Amino acid sequence: MIMGKSRARRFKPVAFTPTAAVKPAAGPGDSESTESLHAEELLHKLQSPSAEVREFACASISKLVQQKQVIPAFLQRDAIRCLGPLLLDKSMSVRETAAGALRNLSTCGGFEVCDDMVTRDIMTPLVALLRECSVRLDSEPESNSKDATKNQVEDIANQTVNILWNVCESNSKALNIFNKENCVEIVIQCLRKFPSDLELAVSAAYCLQTVTEDNPELMASIDASALQTLETVLMTSATTMEMRLLQTLVAGTVWNLKDRIPPFSQADTINAVLRILSEVLSQDAGQFIIKMKETESSRLRTAAIESEEDEAALNEEDGMVEGNVKEQNGDNFSDLNPVSNEELRQASFLLVAQKSALEMIVNMCCSDEPSDDDWEELSSSDESESCLEKSLADGGQLMSPLCLSSEVHSALLNHFIPKKVLEKTRFPDAAALQICRHYSAWKALITKMSTVQHRALTCLHNILSMVDIESLGGASALQELAQHLSELIFIQTGIL
Repeated sequence: MIMGKSRARRFKPVAFTPTAAVKPAAGPGDSESTESLHAEELLHKLQSPSAEVREFACASISKLVQQKQVIPAFLQRDAIRCLGPLLLDKSMSVRETAAGALRNLSTCGGFEVCDDMVTRDIMTPLVALLRECSVRLDSEPESNSKDATKNQVEDIANQTVNILWNVCESNSKALNIFNKENCVEIVIQCLRKFPSDLELAVSAAYCLQTVTEDNPELMASIDASALQTLETVLMTSATTMEMRLLQTLVAGTVWNLKDRIPPFSQADTINAVLRILSEVLSQDAGQFIIKMKETESSRLRTAAIESEEDEAALNEEDGMVEGNVKEQNGDNFSDLNPVSNEELRQASFLLVAQKSALEMIVNMCCSDEPSDDDWEELSSSDESESCLEKSLADGGQLMSPLCLSSEVHSALLNHFIPKKVLEKTRFPDAAALQICRHYSAWKALITKMSTVQHRALTCLHNILSMVDIESLGGASALQELAQHLSELIFIQTGIL
């Protein structure tokens, strides 16, 4: 197929996210002076001899820095240097909350704050904490109390890996330290916890996908054991959407490490990666959202019935009047804690996994993309034209930057990737959109569904640039595609 110089797009690994939803900006009544005083007060409490006070201050900072306008007040008072030493505090709870505060600070502050964190030597205590977690992660618990400690170690490791992911994404010095200190070995260790701690494993997978991209220095640290761990994750049966997300991220890491894989395994590895992406894209996100909302509604109805039965039994046994029961419930602080919405989480995991899968395919279809200077040199070179003519005359494979390897080309078609990408370019399911509009907690999924559609359109563009039309179904398929794209342009949907 003769192609023009249409540039294929690439995607970087997904940006990091805070530990909780970013809170809305404060109202106009909250002055800068109030923020500054509050920041100074909390940073002072970090020096308290009481572990409880230090933990409270870290937790408060963690919540406050999710409001971007508050971050400068903390940075001006050297919050990073104040929080850094607490990563190695003698209290495990302080370590965890300090790590959470730094995670949110690096997330909500963006690249500039991450650069500042590295400049202020956050990597020294961070790597030390990661090494301490590594020693404890695989230790055998001796009692229930040890179990609790071990769970806390995993929570601390999760926060630490997220900070590493953040700073390595934005700062080359942090990435160099990551390489030099062989942190990848510990992150792989965290990934191995996926059977018992998926949250930690997903954080590790995000970090791995980021640090393995365009990082040749890291390749020597990826040994056979690490590759075996990645393969184990890919081959495990996925029973939840969180597991599918994990597999998608690991597939991205494997793709980044493809040059490290023995040549005789390359074809099998590419097939395994495309199989994972195909399985993720095969899921109908709209129908899954509908199913999850029905599951949530059923669960809430059952919980309400059980609660009424328990209340009736309590009234009968203790002879309590209704007013006293209500008063007791009012003092039950557990009622104030938000219930974890597992159904919403699973729906979100699927959409994020599909977005990540599409971004991977986009990058596969523009590997080794030349720079603008390369394009200019290529287009003006007579020698390049003669090489092209000779390659075609000899019946050889056209090895231009816009050509896929035969293994990738075959895997894309064998797993019906073009067809599945095309399906994702359609507008989100109307019934699913209605659910998300009606229930405020589910409203964030609307943006995620639209993002999947946008990624699919970019992905389709790159596939059309890389794969010949006959492989996609010929002229009839092209006509059908043109009709579909026309509908996308001219049909009004009012998604948002």
